[in-house]
Amino acid sequence: MYTHEDLARLQAQSLKMQGWIRQQTFSPENEKTLRRFSSWELGELILKVNQSTLRGKLAADPSLPQGLVEEDGRQRWFTLDEINEIRRRLRINRQSLLPARPAGKRALRAAIANFKGGAGKSTVALHFAHAAALDGYRVLTVDFDPQATLSHSMGLSDVAEEFTVWGIMARDLTRETERMNSSTRGAQSGTALPQRRLPASITEMGLADLRLADFIKPTSWPTIDIVPSCANAAFVEFASAQYRHLNPEWSFFAAVSRFLDQLPADSYDLIIFDCPPAIGYQSMNAVFAADMLYIPSGPGYWEYDSTTSFIGQLSEALEDLSRFSGIVPAGTFTLPKTFLDVRFLLTRFEPNNDLHRAMQEAFGKVFGDRMAEHPIELTRAVEQSGRFLSSIYEIDYRQMTRETWRRARLSFDRAYEEFRTHALKAWDQMGGEA
Repeated sequence: MYTHEDLARLQAQSLKMQGWIRQQTFSPENEKTLRRFSSWELGELILKVNQSTLRGKLAADPSLPQGLVEEDGRQRWFTLDEINEIRRRLRINRQSLLPARPAGKRALRAAIANFKGGAGKSTVALHFAHAAALDGYRVLTVDFDPQATLSHSMGLSDVAEEFTVWGIMARDLTRETERMNSSTRGAQSGTALPQRRLPASITEMGLADLRLADFIKPTSWPTIDIVPSCANAAFVEFASAQYRHLNPEWSFFAAVSRFLDQLPADSYDLIIFDCPPAIGYQSMNAVFAADMLYIPSGPGYWEYDSTTSFIGQLSEALEDLSRFSGIVPAGTFTLPKTFLDVRFLLTRFEPNNDLHRAMQEAFGKVFGDRMAEHPIELTRAVEQSGRFLSSIYEIDYRQMTRETWRRARLSFDRAYEEFRTHALKAWDQMGGEA
């Protein structure tokens, strides 16, 4: 017979192993660090500038970052901060190297979501975040998944549940309940509205007094921050049901959106959500906060079946929550919920696999131009990056053959560049800073 105590003991044993694995994976200080990038990567893959032109520009202006020179003098290695300084200061043919960003608009929010576990949501979120950072964008990632794969891959392990999406939702509940209690609704008749009361177990946690920055943690990438998750954050699904009972008018699904609305519009360029493999309180928060919905799927029939179920149940959930129209405070979004773009992306794709090609054709026939043109291919380098909780961008190409590394990177580059194209179009459609 096994009880919760046995499960807790097994978890404690697993956490010890988890800590050992991270110690082997990350730096000796048990912290993930970002590698330097070679001048070859800087010119050909990041800035997309002819290498001889880049060398000439750096030689002509010694005040520009010169990188760390190898002993043989053949290669220079640059930090991301140095790369971004070069990007800001250097112009090629009088053209800026800074990434495109619509003026006067807040960050674009993209949710990576699907029912199916193993569809590649965390992998896509991680790689898109890293690719965007190398592109010069400032990125905030939000980990909605209690499995916390994205958080672990970003180098965060010791995360308390109050600083996760669960904490954001509990903070929002307290603040929204206070707002409702102080509302002047019913003042015309002179009738006092009943006060909504929350138990001390919620109000005395002090979450209402936390600042926005308390939930946002830095990562090893200087231009990527994260609202992390942890295993204990799974409690949010149970707690939120109780919270809704305490205050039925609380628009729980708007909590994260309200949180992000409070960030200065120019804090970030791109906000990426990694959603759990289910439709629940956390995933609905991600969906309602998102401007753009990206749905990854494996190339098999069961993945196709699960994706079909996901969009059907998501549609029903969004329709059901539309009844909150008129209750959600102004400044967040309008109901029914709308997206600026919806895309489907195949992952773990093997171009020489007949079944995969057939399923790609089936996806294309069903979803038409909503289907991403460039799937993410399954390669040995991608598998290796997953084992070491890293993206292909973090892996030093000298750890394998350059061709193997480059093939994997090319797959993610194409997927990201397509994502960026759609994101910029959606961004242009978006309103002002609201």
